[in-house]
Amino acid sequence: MEKNIALIKGDGIGPEIIAEAIKVLDKIEEKYSHTFNYNRVLMGGEAIDAHSVPLTDEDFLKAKQSDAVLMGAVGGPKWDNLPAEIRPEKALLALRKGLGMFANLRPAYMYSELKDACPLKASVSGDGFDVMIVRELTGGLYFGKRDTFKQDGVLTAYDTLVYNENEIRRIAKVAFSTARKRRKKVTSVDKANVLDSSRLWRKVVHEVALDYPDVELNDMLVDNCAMQLVKNPNQFDVILTENMFGDILSDEASMLTGSIGMLSSASLNETSQGIYESSHGSAPDIAGKNIANPIATILSAAMMLEFSFDMKTEAEAIRSAVDTVLKSGARTKDIFSAKAGEFEVSCSEMGDLIAKNI
Repeated sequence: MEKNIALIKGDGIGPEIIAEAIKVLDKIEEKYSHTFNYNRVLMGGEAIDAHSVPLTDEDFLKAKQSDAVLMGAVGGPKWDNLPAEIRPEKALLALRKGLGMFANLRPAYMYSELKDACPLKASVSGDGFDVMIVRELTGGLYFGKRDTFKQDGVLTAYDTLVYNENEIRRIAKVAFSTARKRRKKVTSVDKANVLDSSRLWRKVVHEVALDYPDVELNDMLVDNCAMQLVKNPNQFDVILTENMFGDILSDEASMLTGSIGMLSSASLNETSQGIYESSHGSAPDIAGKNIANPIATILSAAMMLEFSFDMKTEAEAIRSAVDTVLKSGARTKDIFSAKAGEFEVSCSEMGDLIAKNI
């Protein structure tokens, strides 16, 4: 097969981790006789430096015309003081919205080899956990009307949280379909005891559940969910939630695995085109030091093969290679604990090892 991939290296450690994902994809090309064409797209700080905007119309079109987008990370302190409308993060929101990426899938999986890196005690984490957070990505508080103004001489700000039933229904279908391929359990997270938007969310999710009688549905308030993730993460299979709640809960879940450097993510639209990126940021403090963990980006590339290209065998080959390398004791700095049998490797060495084991 031949596929066109929009490649966003981005800022900070972005170019380093993308380079390792490309190594792995090169091995997939070689072994399975595929062809991946990479179209370079500037986005974030690198685009601001080159074009004074975080994403040009031309580069957006390149992304739109691709089969998938593979991304490093954007942002950094260099651009923190810019006006909000031209900050690096603005480009990511615009890209997601412009491509209709309404569904964000963030797996939080704890490898048995990394149990000691989990901040939870062994009696809580057990033999590991495997949670998929399905987050609505183009609605809610982040995209509602907002303003800051003076009222009676006092600065006042507001943000609006808006969802309609169609937005809720389509993300709910993604969650239930995903659960059918896993352990057939959906936990829908809302704040229905306070918010009208959450009451509508709960109503529509229950309507969608009728079409999936084989999938168990539970409702959970967001504050309780945050607590339960720490108390007993094993109880969750698929967590379905709205944009802001999903943003917060997915970061919490990622740290339970021991390092956010292990967490991949996929953002999908209705045609299965996707934006694939790690769950972490650009980490400018370690950029250029060759110590970043590339596994999240490599696993994001595996998600790209599975969800956008229907290459499930190839995706599993990458995941299996990651598992093999971790079992060998190889660890990047963020997950190295100096246990017997472990040895520390650089970002590029980790990429080499994973590619070699495909």
